[in-house]
Amino acid sequence: MNLQRVRGVTLVELIVVIAITGIITAAVALFIRRPVEGYADSARRSALTDQADTALRRISRDLRLALPNSVRVSGQFIEYIETTGGGRYRAETGTGGSGNNILDFTQADPDGFDVLGTPPTFTAGAGGSQIVVYNLYSTGATSNAYFTGATSNRAALTGAGTIPIAPWLFPAPSPAKRFHVVSGPVTYGCIGGQLIRYSGYSYNEPQQAPPPGAATAVLAGNVAGCLFVYTPGALTERTGTISIILQVSSLAASGATEQVLMFQQVQVSNAP
Repeated sequence: MNLQRVRGVTLVELIVVIAITGIITAAVALFIRRPVEGYADSARRSALTDQADTALRRISRDLRLALPNSVRVSGQFIEYIETTGGGRYRAETGTGGSGNNILDFTQADPDGFDVLGTPPTFTAGAGGSQIVVYNLYSTGATSNAYFTGATSNRAALTGAGTIPIAPWLFPAPSPAKRFHVVSGPVTYGCIGGQLIRYSGYSYNEPQQAPPPGAATAVLAGNVAGCLFVYTPGALTERTGTISIILQVSSLAASGATEQVLMFQQVQVSNAP
């Protein structure tokens, strides 16, 4: 019987194969490393952009509901008084006298007033909605909805019906016979790497940032900084402009810091 010699793999051949495989693997990794890192960085930038855009949209939506002339800025904080409705109050009695309850500016109005048109919805009672007439906000105490003294232009609602308010003497009538229903002050601010919304706190004059005793909600994390700039404009222009800059950052795969900087402007009413 003839026995054939079976030749196996030598150790040298095995080492050569391992070496060649390692070289090929290193070359492939070198070529695909950059595309993989680029994709990861692009996905990270996209997530940061989406986070910042969502936060700016929320802020913009809220600021459009701001009581005219209630926007104020302190560092990286912006505050406004949120409105839930409004309308025009009756300033003159009609010929019949029935159902013509005017808003009295000569004394503390004891029984509220009628609305010209559809009355807005509101929540009466403690912690509920309030009425503001002719807000001109300044650091003084007159026609300033942030002020809580006797000359404030803000009165509490006491029940349902037309617009029932607690007896209150408003400092000045609105030239357009306009009133606003407000739910309370709101603040947005950047602190501790987060963009936070503050609500449910008391009216403060002067501004306190961050406001004490507020309920908080985090809108965005990884916040490297933010800037709020309010340009009130003239009363004849009827609008003011709020410029918002929001910067968010994250650590990239390369070890560098990935940053996204977004800018947005919001127009708000300043016609009281």
